[in-house]
This record gives sequence, structure tokens and C-alpha cells, in this order.
Amino acid sequence: MDRARLDELAASCESETLEFKLSSGPRREIAQSLCAMLNHRGGHILIGVDDHGKVVGQQVVAKTIEDIVNEFKEIEPPTFPTIARVPVGRGREVVIVTTTQGQGRPYSYKGKAYKRVGNASLKMSRDEYNRILLDRLHGETRWENQPATGWRVEDLDLSEITRTIDEAIQRGRMEDPGTRDPHAMLRGLGLLQNDDILRAAVVLFGRAERLEAEYPQCVLRAARFRGTDKTEFVDNRQFHGNTFNLLLRADRFVREHLPVAGRVVPDLFERVDDPLFPPVALREAFANALCHRDYSIGGGAVGIAIFDDRLEVTSSGTLHFGLTTEDLYEPHESLPWNPLLARVFYRRGVIESWGRGTIKMAELAQQAGLPRPDFEESGGCVTVRFRPSHYIAPERIRHTLTTRQRHILTLLGRRRQMALREIREVLGDQVADWAVKDDLALLKGVKLVDTAGHGRGAYWYLVKQLEHR
Repeated sequence: MDRARLDELAASCESETLEFKLSSGPRREIAQSLCAMLNHRGGHILIGVDDHGKVVGQQVVAKTIEDIVNEFKEIEPPTFPTIARVPVGRGREVVIVTTTQGQGRPYSYKGKAYKRVGNASLKMSRDEYNRILLDRLHGETRWENQPATGWRVEDLDLSEITRTIDEAIQRGRMEDPGTRDPHAMLRGLGLLQNDDILRAAVVLFGRAERLEAEYPQCVLRAARFRGTDKTEFVDNRQFHGNTFNLLLRADRFVREHLPVAGRVVPDLFERVDDPLFPPVALREAFANALCHRDYSIGGGAVGIAIFDDRLEVTSSGTLHFGLTTEDLYEPHESLPWNPLLARVFYRRGVIESWGRGTIKMAELAQQAGLPRPDFEESGGCVTVRFRPSHYIAPERIRHTLTTRQRHILTLLGRRRQMALREIREVLGDQVADWAVKDDLALLKGVKLVDTAGHGRGAYWYLVKQLEHR
């Protein structure tokens, strides 16, 4: 650290990673700031710079540094920041304390933990402290890297293990072990420890019948609801199995129940049905949920909920390592909660790159002309929510709607407003006038459509609050 670098820092504004102190007198505040930076992204504390960034310096002797170091000894776990002295003229110096993000987070000073918020060092709540502590301990002792007591290689799906190895070799993500011995393959995947099968191996390759009894959290809950809430089921299923089996089940369930977006091809007058959401984006969401969920929650699950107007993928657990839902839209460091599972998913080709799964979902949705998916963290779960870009007619409002009634709603959703004669022309001569009028009256009665204008200028339109723009 030299004078040029000091002037460069002083010319910046105080921030999460930079703080100015006029002198070393308020050692308690300096230690609190260091503690907060250790718990955040690291930073610099310039001692001898005023609040406006003016370099003034102070008289620095051996005891000055000794007192600062002694104050830092009150930080737990122990930390050893870099302390530099930069002469600024007239016998004065600026003391610069520099640290990176601490490897032993969370840190506390005199029994209290601090965090950086803007340019301030604030006390950390107990919940925040416990969460950071859990993240740190997770790197050492995780649910997935513990032995699966009572499980043998014979209890796993050996064909799935072999398929994973073959895929990894074909994609250039693993060297051929030269054998298809199950123990050797599991060892190559990092799923054996002293010949003990790890829980990650069970989650990845366990047979369904035993998983249901001993690992009930290895479950996919899939439901298709009528309408836009959870009042009534069309279909409700639970699937038990390993991650690869559940990924397949999720894909099949969605294909069976996902609403399609209908369009009429110009000049052909034929209806073409396209997938409402990009299948690759949905598969990415399923893989993310299976890979990053918290398997230590015994009653946890991955859930798929299909409504008339959206699809939600939910997984047990919360975001970790300081990630927020907004971070998921931007490039971010890949810190999977289950790194063993994530590594096998990557080698198998289920996920193509680390740290881009959520970004890929958003890109694929927007390429298809859809809104980017919503990410939500609440109730101990993380939810990915896909929505269409246009109106999708509900299947049921008080009672089941007919295909023709839904067709009328789709027409109005696409054209915004239509005269009665236009609706009849599209439906065709085979549909009686009275039938069309009855359908419109029913749809108006349940407040899905309404009319405006009089006589030949009258037209029908969707009730706005039910439109999806």
C-alpha cells in the first residue's frame, strides 16, 4: 500500500468495503467495522481520513498499532488483518487495515456479531448469525456426505450408475475408469467414503421401494389444479424414487397436464398447439429443485403445481450463502447446497454449467416471448413461478367450462374485443346462434366477460382483472 493507492481509496465514498476514521481513538468502532467486513466481503478501514475523504493522518507510534491489534483480539474466531502505515507528511501517517471475507464466518466482537449495510456496521440478528454459521458448518459436515447406514451397493440401481458413467465419459466430463464395477464407479463419482455408501449416492441411485420407507423426503408431489387456486384438484400424485427417476416423472406429469397455447395459422385456419412454457426451462427448474433442496428436512419434497394461469416448482429449504432472489437473475458464484449431487448432475449432463441454472431459465422464457420466471423464498421453501405472456382460459369457474366456452375466452384474450357476429364467424356455421349467446351469457354471469356499446357497435371483452398481459 502506497500513497497513490491511499489517495485513490480516500477519493472514493465510504461503502460496504470502505470506511474512514479520523483517528485510532474509537478502537471499539474500528473493531466493529472489521468484524462486519469479515462477515461481508472484506474491505479497508482508513485511520487518519475524515468523513469527507480528506487525508489528515495522525501521529503513529508502536503503542498505536499495539492498541489496535489488542482490540482486534476481542474478535472471534481469531483474525489477522493486514495493517499498513502510509506516511502523509509532517510526521503523520495513515493506518490502513485490510481484510478479505473471513473464512471462519460468522465473526463476533465481544460476543456480538456485526454486518455491513451500506457504509454502516450494524448488529447482526440471531437468525442471521445462525444462518451464516450453518453455511460454514455445511461445508464440513453435510447431510449428503454422511454414510447411509445400512445401505449396500446392491440396494442401488446399478443400471442408473452405469448410465451416469457412460454419459459423463461421452460428454468429456469424466475419464473412463476402465471398469464397470459398482464400487469403482461410485468411488470415481466421490460417493464412497472408506467403502461406506454416502447419502448422496442413495438420493441419486436408490431404489424406490426402499427410499419410500427410509428416505421419505425423496418424493415429488405433483398436482394439477382447476382454476387459479388450490381449491380443487384435477390430478394429485406422489412419486417416490431417486433424483433421476423423479426428474423423469416430473417431465411426464407436466407433459400430461400443462395447458397449451393455441394459435391459428394464417390462411390455413388450423389450430396449432405449442408448449405453454419452454420444456428446457422447466427441466432446468426441476433439476435445480432436486439438486439444491435441503434433504435434511424429513418431511421435505419437490413440488410441481400446475394452475390455469401458471406453473410453480417448489423445493424444501432456503437460499444460502447470502444469496437473494434478485441475485438469481444475475451471474453469481455457484455454491450448491449439495455439491456431491450437483457434480453428478453436471457430469450426467442434467445441468450444463455451474451457477447459470436460474439465468438460463430466465433467458429461455424470454426467448419464447414469456415473462422471466419469478423466484420466491418463503415458508422455508424456494419457488420458481412460470407465467404465460397472454391470456389462458380457465377450465373451471364454479363449474367446468366447455371446450367452446374456453375457445371463446381464448379468442377474446387474443383480440381484446369482438362483436357477436365475429365470434360466430370464427366458431363456424355448425354452432347455433342460441348456443353462442348462451355461452356468452354464462361467461358473463361468472364475470369472465362483459359487453360494451349498443346495437351493431356492441362488442364483448374479457374482464380485465382476469387478463394476463
